[in-house]
Amino acid sequence: MPSRNIRKTYIKGGIYHVYNRGVEKRNIFLDDQDYHVFLGYLRDALAPPSLRKKGKKTFKIKSTVFRGIARPVKNFSGRIELLAYCLMPNHFHLLIRQKDERTMKEFMQSIATRYSMYFNKKRKRVGSLFQGIYKAVLVTEEPYLLHLSRYIHTNPEEYTANLVEAYSSYGEYIGRRTTDWIKPDVILAFFKKTTVPLLHSVTSYKNFIEEYKTDSASLLGRMTLEE
Repeated sequence: MPSRNIRKTYIKGGIYHVYNRGVEKRNIFLDDQDYHVFLGYLRDALAPPSLRKKGKKTFKIKSTVFRGIARPVKNFSGRIELLAYCLMPNHFHLLIRQKDERTMKEFMQSIATRYSMYFNKKRKRVGSLFQGIYKAVLVTEEPYLLHLSRYIHTNPEEYTANLVEAYSSYGEYIGRRTTDWIKPDVILAFFKKTTVPLLHSVTSYKNFIEEYKTDSASLLGRMTLEE
């Protein structure tokens, strides 16, 4: 019986928790450059075309160096919104909303293919980098959405006490950074009141992440994330 997160439900305007990990649970990010390259591919795919830098590529023909325009990459601005993300050594989590019914599939294939090619070339390896096709869970309830964002942003606690410095979107959520292709407002809208009705005493997103006592992973069902 296929995993319920392999047999995906695609809907227009759907919000999804998308994740994948390295084949045989191997690390897919081995140094800072790997993290930055993956984030760069997300930026290429999601930033509005007017804000993207035109890439230039240097190549040589018979000892003469030429400088040309790099091949354009697929851009999904206006069709895919990245609400939150977290990159861990052997896996990643993305919280995305697709505007069209099937854009997510094309978006994930583009990101995974580009990063796999980069990683294999850099490490002189061949074969699959990821453990099969990405998993995706359709988010349909507000409490689940809130706790999922918390789960994603607290994931780096496994290796750092400074969540702001982790490779995640937490910095955008608490005002430390502004990134045009990350859209935290969907979740932050819940925190505009004095307290969040769904979370009782919580007064801010930072409070939700750093002081809320309930384990979000246990509420989500620990194995949405482990399949």
